[in-house]
Amino acid sequence: MSDINNLPNAEGEEEVNKNVSHSDNVSEENKSVETNNTEVEDTTPISEEKSIDSEEKNNEASKNSDDQNDEVLNEIEDSNAEDAEDEGNKDRHTIEVKAYDTMSLEALAIELERLVKNEKVQAIKSHIDSINSEFKDKFQALLDDKKEEFLNDGGNEIDFYYVSPIQKRYKEAYNEYRRKLNEHYQNLEKNLKQNLADKLEIIEELKGLINVEENINTTYKHFKELQERWRTTGPIPRDKYNNAWNSYHHHVEIFYDFLHLNRDLRDLDFKHNLERKLLIIERAEELAEDDNVMRAFRELQELHKMWKEELGPVDKEYREVIWEKFKAATKKINDKRQAYYQDIDKIYEKNLEKKLEVIENIEAINAQNTNSHNAWQKKIKEIEDLREQFFSIGKVPREVNESTWAKFKESVRTFNRQKNAFYKDLKKDQYTNLQKKLELIKIAEDNKDSDDFEVTTPLMKKIQSDWKKIGHVPRKDSDKIWKRFKAACNAYFDKLHATRNAVNKESLDAFNNKVTLLETLKNLKPVGDKEKDIESVKEFINKWKDLGRVPNDKRYIEDKFNKAIEDFLTNLKMDKNEVEMIKFENKLDAISDSDNSKDLDNERHFIRKKIDEVRSQINQLENNLQFFTNVEDDNPVVKEVHKNIKAHKDALKLWKEKLSKIKELY
Repeated sequence: MSDINNLPNAEGEEEVNKNVSHSDNVSEENKSVETNNTEVEDTTPISEEKSIDSEEKNNEASKNSDDQNDEVLNEIEDSNAEDAEDEGNKDRHTIEVKAYDTMSLEALAIELERLVKNEKVQAIKSHIDSINSEFKDKFQALLDDKKEEFLNDGGNEIDFYYVSPIQKRYKEAYNEYRRKLNEHYQNLEKNLKQNLADKLEIIEELKGLINVEENINTTYKHFKELQERWRTTGPIPRDKYNNAWNSYHHHVEIFYDFLHLNRDLRDLDFKHNLERKLLIIERAEELAEDDNVMRAFRELQELHKMWKEELGPVDKEYREVIWEKFKAATKKINDKRQAYYQDIDKIYEKNLEKKLEVIENIEAINAQNTNSHNAWQKKIKEIEDLREQFFSIGKVPREVNESTWAKFKESVRTFNRQKNAFYKDLKKDQYTNLQKKLELIKIAEDNKDSDDFEVTTPLMKKIQSDWKKIGHVPRKDSDKIWKRFKAACNAYFDKLHATRNAVNKESLDAFNNKVTLLETLKNLKPVGDKEKDIESVKEFINKWKDLGRVPNDKRYIEDKFNKAIEDFLTNLKMDKNEVEMIKFENKLDAISDSDNSKDLDNERHFIRKKIDEVRSQINQLENNLQFFTNVEDDNPVVKEVHKNIKAHKDALKLWKEKLSKIKELY
């Protein structure tokens, strides 16, 4: 605590405090500062009367400094006058202000319901105003989109009507807020008038104290009771606050002057008030160092309220000096608050740059020439992404908010107009496409019960292919005609598959028998006798062929059988070419069973190609031998070449045998 004895003599602090007056017409916007990071209220009062004594009038620099200091004092006094009218108003500072501009319509409705249900109605006005503004803008954007869809589907603008359950839910919550607010103001007006009457009565009693002929101690006790009644009476109308308080304070000072008859009582009261005010100064100086600027300013308002309403005057020698110390701490806090506002302004300016960039991107898309449905769908997606970016960026400076929103809406509407014009032209083609698809539906429905599968199957496949090529039809008809077409095609192909399944019963039996035979082959072990083992293999191959063909979707079992034959032959000690020919013959049997001459042709072309390649390699090796003149035949290089020539000739012989086997099949 500051040392009372070190305070110099000074002139009346209370006179300075008294002269800080306020406009009775402070607008709704000029209330105490909202403590949030998304919006800055204009807190400068409409008018102020400066407290300037004769010395300040002769010193311009001192005048400017005090003018700035008194400005924030007036702002604090205005806020406290407002709080005096509405004691619940200060509660709004503790209500979180969310990023309403990033919320969906449903989230805004839910937040509105929560505020109306859980918070004091007089404390949420700024929140409700922000929510209401965002909801209106976003719902209008939704309405524009729905109207656009309606027109694109062929509707007339005059017939457009859209109702949203979210809108209904929002309106119910907003109406409940209006009802509660009206009820609050009705009760408030009644209470304010009664409280004003009670405080005026207290002032009249104060006036009479100095005329009462009674013991001074009894009078002083009566005076303290009146002070307590004043503090507990409750709020009064804002426009009566300053006059009532000034009158009350004036008569309190008169009473203290009256107490000169009993200086002990007065000095005791002065000492108590000085101690409390020094504590307030100490707390204000601590708040000046607080990093949370808005929290510090809110508490500073409360300190000013305590200084003015809860405490009386101090001895004249201390009045001005302690008031100047309090004002100095107040100015320091306010300077930090102004710097905070400047930072907020920078954020808003940055948001403005981002939103203008989004608008430029939309306008750039509008400038593109687009003549296809797919290209328009891509642009629609791009515009939707840009709209989401715009809504998620955050607030911009208030003075350009409406113009920025208007520019954004106009750019989106320009895009919608261009899109609508394209799709209106496209609708003509869509109705032509609709007629074409209806014709295909008639063909499909006329043939869905046909038993002439050879003729009808290609026809049904063709109309399915034609359907894909026709293009878009009006959205309202798309699902309906597709279901009809799909049902007719499915009916035909279900019948076709059922018939084929009946015909393929024999093939299914062959498949099941081949599965059993394949398991037997996998378990077969060589007996060590080459002739018997080869005979066993050929017996399995013949049995396999006798079982017949399997369904096309189960032909994979042929590959498994060939693999089992190859595995068995690999384990036999036989000539490599002999084993290869047995495997090849089995392969040809499988190809001939498939009735696919193309497979046989491919195999013949492949073998001929291999024969040509081997012959070419043999010729190349024989040509290479001519370079080895005067070289002995046992030379390692020469021996390697002769070895390669022999291997290639053996391979050539094998490929020729395979070609002969294929020719036998033709």
